[in-house]
Amino acid sequence: MKLLHENWKKYLDELKDFDFSTFELKEELNQNIWDGEELREEIAEKLMEITNDFWENLDLKDVEIVDIIVTGSIANYNWTDMSDIDLHILVNFKDVDENTELVDGYFRYLRANWNKVHNIEIKGHEVEMYVQEADEPHASTGVYSLSNGEWVKKPTYKEITIDENTIAQKAQALMDLIDGVEKEYEAGLYEEAHEETMRLGEKIRNFRKSGLETGGEYSPENLAFKVLRRNGYLGKLSSLKTDSYDKTMSLNGHEKQAQIKLTLK
Repeated sequence: MKLLHENWKKYLDELKDFDFSTFELKEELNQNIWDGEELREEIAEKLMEITNDFWENLDLKDVEIVDIIVTGSIANYNWTDMSDIDLHILVNFKDVDENTELVDGYFRYLRANWNKVHNIEIKGHEVEMYVQEADEPHASTGVYSLSNGEWVKKPTYKEITIDENTIAQKAQALMDLIDGVEKEYEAGLYEEAHEETMRLGEKIRNFRKSGLETGGEYSPENLAFKVLRRNGYLGKLSSLKTDSYDKTMSLNGHEKQAQIKLTLK
């Protein structure tokens, strides 16, 4: 595709082949998943089975599930062949523990581990499991209750404008930061790299959250996040986080890092 803006020409090498047309709306929901605007029965049953298996393994029998929802682009008109099926279990975190921040971290860890271990696909779409605070506002314009078999928030088709230039700028800025962490890791600065992956992960989460709250699903921030997910940069950051931690905790890793620091002095 054409370069998005002449001033960004030297920065867009990694984005020049990105197909921004994938963010455009379709005329109907994905009919492999939906029958018109209703979730296909066999898919609803399979998603419920997956959810029950996930939840039963957590040993949280005293915690009530408020709802189970399908959301994200697969429940909207901006779906693509790359869309995940975002499956969210809604619970009141206080029912687990009064320290809701700790509960949030616990569920995020479980979610990341489950999604890393499992590769379940339905009609070619990977299932991504989440546990969400029940009172958290729904940023998505498409939310379907699997528990009740009805829309909580029904998506509507409306024309949108994709600001490719702004999306590319924001995505490139984050890609540069991730590339910087990779250079630290390759230089043997494992502790610094790990700390930066933690900081960047939080930055990207807040970046996307801010975009969803102010501009919704089609905000430049949310679409820039999707660019990073599709071009592998979020995966790269995740790998760097794990690898730098492992190196930091390894004796050889400490020795190499110490030698480099002495050399730099």
